[in-house]
Amino acid sequence: MRQSAVAFLAGLLFAVGLGVSGMTQPSRVIGFLDVAGGWDPSLAFVMAGAVSVHFLAYRVLRWRRRGGGADAAGLARAPRFPLLAERADVPTRADIDARLVAGAALFGVGWGLAGYCPGPALVSLASGSGAVLAFVAAMAAGMAIERFTSARARGETSEQTTE
Repeated sequence: MRQSAVAFLAGLLFAVGLGVSGMTQPSRVIGFLDVAGGWDPSLAFVMAGAVSVHFLAYRVLRWRRRGGGADAAGLARAPRFPLLAERADVPTRADIDARLVAGAALFGVGWGLAGYCPGPALVSLASGSGAVLAFVAAMAAGMAIERFTSARARGETSEQTTE
């Protein structure tokens, strides 16, 4: 229950941040991505803020995993991290393969054409816009197709992919 509440609050904070920053406005996003035309650099500050928070959190996590910097007397112990979860999920894969490149390219094309990526699109559902509804429906269909084709490539049945 606590983890669900924390996830809800984090999602709410993320949604408010997307709305306040203008990331839910496709014209603003497309203006940011249009570096050859009338480039709008304002969303770079949103990106810099997100990267800065992640950078600091990741550094603290790595520091804690190495022992937290405690001296011989046990002083200067850092607080448990993450604060509101049992463990932190840290990616371990570092290779760049064709699937990653293709997925990034598809994501970028979709973002550039529509002006939405998944987070802002879900937040924008509250507007009731037909364009947003169509985008989210297409996004959900694409996610389902990817899950199905990946499972088939691994030889899994449909029952195994829903677990």
